[in-house]
Parts: sequence; C-alpha cells; structure tokens
Amino acid sequence: MKIWPLLAVLLLAGCNTTAQVAAVVAGGAAGGVTGNPAVGFLIGVAVDAGANYVVRYYGRSRQGAEQDAIAEVAGELPVGTEAAWKIEHDIPIGNEHGGLRVVRAIDTPLAACREVAFSVDEGRGEKLKRAWFTADICKQAAGWKWASAEPAVERWGFLQ
Repeated sequence: MKIWPLLAVLLLAGCNTTAQVAAVVAGGAAGGVTGNPAVGFLIGVAVDAGANYVVRYYGRSRQGAEQDAIAEVAGELPVGTEAAWKIEHDIPIGNEHGGLRVVRAIDTPLAACREVAFSVDEGRGEKLKRAWFTADICKQAAGWKWASAEPAVERWGFLQ
C-alpha cells in the first residue's frame, strides 16, 4: 500500500477531519486483517479519540504560542503605543504577524493587566487583509500572559 495518496488525502481534508480519516483507515485495516468488524470498529473509535486529542493539543499549543508572542510584545509597551508582533512556529505553517496597540492599563490590587487590540495580517501590498481582535493580558511572575477567556475570541476556529 502506498502512503502518498493517504497523506495527500489528509492534507486536503484539513485539520478538522484528520482524526476521522485516520480512524476509518485504521479501523478498516484492523477489521480486514482480523476478519472481525467489531474489532475494526473498536480500533477505529480508539484511533479517532486519540488522533482527535493529538490534533487539538497541537492546535492549542500553537494558539498558546501565538498568544504568548502578542502578550510579550504588548507587555513592554506604554499605553497608547503601537508595535508589530509575529510568531514563527517550529513547523513553519501558520506563522502569523500583525500590529498591536495597548489600549488601556487595568491596575487592581490583584493584578496589573492591559487591554490590547491586535491585528492578524494576511498578504502584502494591495492584497493585505487585516482582521482586528481585542484581548486582555496580565502580568504574572513569568511575564505577561494572555488573560482573555477562551473561546470568547472567534479567531481560533475549530479549536473552540
């Protein structure tokens, strides 16, 4: 069995269906090898659950890295100023960039926080598309961290 057509199907299907495709393939193969459709079904369900967990975990880790990049830049800025932000992932798919502005400081006895507006830019020049979002960041011992409740931001797509 050649693996390239299977990889092409997974890439074309996208992240939303990767777990289901893997489950169908594994369940079908197990059912065919054992001659028992119940075994194939059980293996398919287990592979779906495991693959779904891995896909979502990976997506959340990338989302967290993007949020940390925004918080790190915004934490160093005075209120009312702007700067650029970017994230470069280990696997260079979905590297994002844009601009951000610290809108206001929210200082309380419990935490020092800030409200930020940030853009995610796609394309260049005349084809530039810029989507704006808002978030809150708060200072912690390890530095500035994302403090907005998720999935309040639609930006993260199917990870909600």
